Amino acid sequence: MTRQASSTGASLSRLFVGRLIKLTGNVFKLLSYPFHWVLPDKRFTLPSHAAPLIRPRRPSAIPRTLWQTNFTDRVTLPVYLNYLCNRLMAPTFEYRFVSTQGRADFIEANYPAEVSRCYSRLQIGAAQADFWRVLVLHAHGGVYMDIDAHLIWPLERILGTEREALFVRSRKGGLTNYFIASRPGLAEIQAVCEAIGNNIAENRQCGVFDMTGPGVFDEVIDVDSVESESYRFLCLQGSFTNERFQYVDKPQGKWTQEQKSIGVLRREDDETPEAAERR
Repeated sequence: MTRQASSTGASLSRLFVGRLIKLTGNVFKLLSYPFHWVLPDKRFTLPSHAAPLIRPRRPSAIPRTLWQTNFTDRVTLPVYLNYLCNRLMAPTFEYRFVSTQGRADFIEANYPAEVSRCYSRLQIGAAQADFWRVLVLHAHGGVYMDIDAHLIWPLERILGTEREALFVRSRKGGLTNYFIASRPGLAEIQAVCEAIGNNIAENRQCGVFDMTGPGVFDEVIDVDSVESESYRFLCLQGSFTNERFQYVDKPQGKWTQEQKSIGVLRREDDETPEAAERR
């Protein structure tokens, strides 16, 4: 059932457009170095909500909401240009940006206390974002994309109106989680939510990748049982931005570096002040 591009012509068209956007992104990325050298403190604000640019004509199985999260909504020029690219490629979708605190508030408001407790034990932002993305899609549906990911084809044409889910395949052919499209209540997303919760509850001492990230998708979802497309025809990462521009305001850096100095999970008895206050 693994879905390939519909035809050779469509494949070539997507590859061409993808290469063109990637080239454009790389040019803007290079130009951003002198821009931020002259204006090192200049930041752009991602909106918490933006209405669709074009009103859709028909309802769709997958809600037309594009979800993103990040440690801050104040971003460098490359990250903001990446956001604008996605807005242009998904004009019929509303945009929702959720902050670190917003993620915790959402989970507390929409899920049982046990889920909120599991989430509060995650002390690396990327792991929190991993868990939140599947929880928000299970509750509300829509499309989740990482902050450095960009579409290479109009999202409306990719998803259509009847498709209930679409996953992205990595270079190695397995499922990854930087792009997920799903209707609310999808069984596969629920399975990922439960697996992440179990990993936390059982104190599995593994890295972010296997505890909350793509490793969980590979573990619980059979790639041949769901609709998926190669990243080449769907969604790329890092064309407009890179780690320097993404984490310039985060001393801990990317999660791959952060988990070298801090565990993914805090001990159960190390309750955060925020969690204690909510309790």
